[in-house]
Amino acid sequence: MNSKELNEELVAVRVTYLSTFPLSPPKKPNSVLRKVAIVRLIFGFEITTYIPGIGHNSQEHSSVLVRGGRVKDLPSVRYHIIRGTLDAVRVKDRQQRRSSVL
Repeated sequence: MNSKELNEELVAVRVTYLSTFPLSPPKKPNSVLRKVAIVRLIFGFEITTYIPGIGHNSQEHSSVLVRGGRVKDLPSVRYHIIRGTLDAVRVKDRQQRRSSVL
């Protein structure tokens, strides 16, 4: 199975293990460190996924659900972890506005 076939099949795939949690620097004009996880899928592939939202509780050997969708300013990150399913908890006290002063 090549990566193109994997992208087409990966609508929502259950993952067995989360391996590591490196902080990844984005491409040129942006500067914040993004939270990513290297995960091992059921069928043996290791992929790099983005952890959306503010903070996370993910640890090694957690089970998560993965969906497709790349992150534009992170090279080679083509998947997202779905928050609120399996071991990935929802974002606590989610904020939508840009500033607390408003």
